[in-house]
Amino acid sequence: MAEAIFNHLAPTGMRAISAGSRPAKDVKPLALTALREVGIDAGALRPKLLTREMAERADRIITMGCPEACPAVGKPMEDWGIEDPSSGRIEEYRKTREIITRKVQRLLEVLESEKTGENQHEEDTN
Repeated sequence: MAEAIFNHLAPTGMRAISAGSRPAKDVKPLALTALREVGIDAGALRPKLLTREMAERADRIITMGCPEACPAVGKPMEDWGIEDPSSGRIEEYRKTREIITRKVQRLLEVLESEKTGENQHEEDTN
């Protein structure tokens, strides 16, 4: 859900890839339903295994309650502590979707301010 939400809200040039230490075989149908309810089509997404190479290419690593499972690569890391709704009902998926959406919006604000700060710094040094 986080990958789909981030990529739906992110400006051009920003992209998320979601992966896990023990990925499911398929995206849960209720997750897809909860995303469709807010206009996000995630039907083409598939669970992926997190690899060291993937982590090394990332600018930032966000975990959902299991930071110890992420390959340590010296990248900025943040754990959002979000419980997996996979054994729940649609209401739990909706709640999780809303939590993720709020956190993604805050992350995008931070990323944009970092980008703006970098641009201002570059202009100051020229």
